[in-house]
Amino acid sequence: MRRWLILLLALSLQQVYAQRNKYPDVLNLHAEPPKGKSILTNVFSDMGAWHAYALPLHKEDNGAFIGPLIMGMEGEWLSGAFSRLELSENNQLVDLSVADANIRYFPGMLLQQLEINKLGITQQLIFVSGREALLHTTITNRSNSVRTLNIRYHGQSRKQITVNNETSSLQSAGFVAVFPAGTSITADSLSYSASNTGVVIAPGASYEQTQLQAYYPDTVHKPAVYEFSKSLKENENRWNGYLSRYFSASPKLTEIQKRLAVKCMVTLITNWRSSAGDIHHDGVFPSVNYQGFYGVWSWDSWKQAVGIVTFNPELAKNNIRSMFDYQDELGMVADCIYLDKSENNWRDTKPPLAAWGVWEVYLQTKDTAFVKEMLPKLIRYHEWWYTNRDHDQNGLCEYGSTDGTRIAAAWESGMDNAVRFDSAVMLKNNDGAWSLNQESIDLNAYLYAEKRYLDKLLAVSGEKNRYNDQAEKLLNMIRTKFFDAKKGYFYDLQPETGKLVTVDGPEGWIPLWAGIATKVQAEKVIQKMNDPRKFNTKVPLPTLAADHPAFDPMKGYWRGPVWLDQVAYGTEGLRKYGYKKQASKFEKQLLNNAVGLLTNEPICENYHPLTGKGLNAKNFSWSAAHLLMILKNK
Repeated sequence: MRRWLILLLALSLQQVYAQRNKYPDVLNLHAEPPKGKSILTNVFSDMGAWHAYALPLHKEDNGAFIGPLIMGMEGEWLSGAFSRLELSENNQLVDLSVADANIRYFPGMLLQQLEINKLGITQQLIFVSGREALLHTTITNRSNSVRTLNIRYHGQSRKQITVNNETSSLQSAGFVAVFPAGTSITADSLSYSASNTGVVIAPGASYEQTQLQAYYPDTVHKPAVYEFSKSLKENENRWNGYLSRYFSASPKLTEIQKRLAVKCMVTLITNWRSSAGDIHHDGVFPSVNYQGFYGVWSWDSWKQAVGIVTFNPELAKNNIRSMFDYQDELGMVADCIYLDKSENNWRDTKPPLAAWGVWEVYLQTKDTAFVKEMLPKLIRYHEWWYTNRDHDQNGLCEYGSTDGTRIAAAWESGMDNAVRFDSAVMLKNNDGAWSLNQESIDLNAYLYAEKRYLDKLLAVSGEKNRYNDQAEKLLNMIRTKFFDAKKGYFYDLQPETGKLVTVDGPEGWIPLWAGIATKVQAEKVIQKMNDPRKFNTKVPLPTLAADHPAFDPMKGYWRGPVWLDQVAYGTEGLRKYGYKKQASKFEKQLLNNAVGLLTNEPICENYHPLTGKGLNAKNFSWSAAHLLMILKNK
């Protein structure tokens, strides 16, 4: 009987939650109650909130959601389970651990359904703002007699708890919980109890209560008042809107590919942080699962925006704005920004892909106002490169740093420890700018592409193009200076010696993505991409050719792992030159062989090219964003 009731409830939920209910548990959110700063658990957050939750793993935790995880300058669990439901009847505890349980994660909602002693218990957790979540509990009397229950929520915090019985609320280090009026709340330093006693439920009737749980990363505000049924409908409509927008533009996806697309969306939304502190527009963390990624990065943001705009255009725009809020007077954009701007990294910037990001947002939205807003900033950033990263002023740029260190210059490439930079040295350009002594092929290909995108954006703004001649000149220089005809590949150039840095890496196919290579050059590059000794590995297109002596995917961050942005640039480059079947073949290899992509495992920062194992940070944003781009090609 109990399992029949669970099935009946599940069927009714399918009707209520429509499209999003087709995609339960695209990520496995079941977790042990975690401790402290251990943040490897898959979590659920939404609407840019700065706190997150998981589902219980053990039956002893039935009636509780795991968390919250607080995400400020770093991640820390405030509690293993802050709100535990406890029921008693006739002075006897109802043992929820033996209840029939249906515990699921739907896009935008955590759900528990418990059946025990002819009581039906439903708990739903949704976010309603960038600060606030609602925990809604429904207890239904399925018996033929009146039931009188004592209903208690209790839990612990790792920070001091203070109670305000006038507002039926408590606080703990910026985290606020508000209970229904009339709830009796007591607290003892790090624990609390919130009780409603003598609750009478008639046969077939239900008792409902809504608890608000909020985290304020800056100033604690008075929590808003929400009607749960209305908020749930808005939540459902918003998520169905995300899915409908993406799927309508990608009609040929299989069901398993759709589940992957949904996993990409929930990954990006969970990493979304609303404006707070010194972050002035909403942005997206690279990953909630790595302490060093609790900020917003520049080229991450531009890549993320191209994926996010396929389902949430406003977040895509703000993700770009968040970085340009910190453009300096010279036109430079910081590498990364944080809640506390004193932590922002100004030692370097990142590869210039911002105009591409803005153009892709425009293609999806046709928002000319956004183009006009961003265009002057994009132009200043583009010109900054030639003022501060062109050592000999020959029109070809180098990666560099503001402090003269080679490590920051390598960071600026985004390929932190790439082999091609191993022998590079620094050259001073001016008091605040240094360059590596090599002109990088990917950087100049990106700058060529930016010139083309800037002219397109100028046209949208009703202005004359100004970069066509520069682009043509740069195209010819790249074709003649950076291509090794014997090796059939593009490489970085050392201008003082005229020698190419002949390391086979993904930078060599960026000229295909940018549309720079001649047909003959493209054919040569593609031959190398197809070579199983180099780039045609189990998971294709690693960041260093597999036959290079320094190839080491387990230790080398950019010395062998497959990064999904580089795969996407590679396959897009193949399509530009007419190699559509080969592009699809590489994408199929990626989707089928990167472990966990097509199951409910998290999307990783990168993957082992020979084994498919996921590497480094989990639930990685730009991987998710580029997968959305790759899936659209299907």
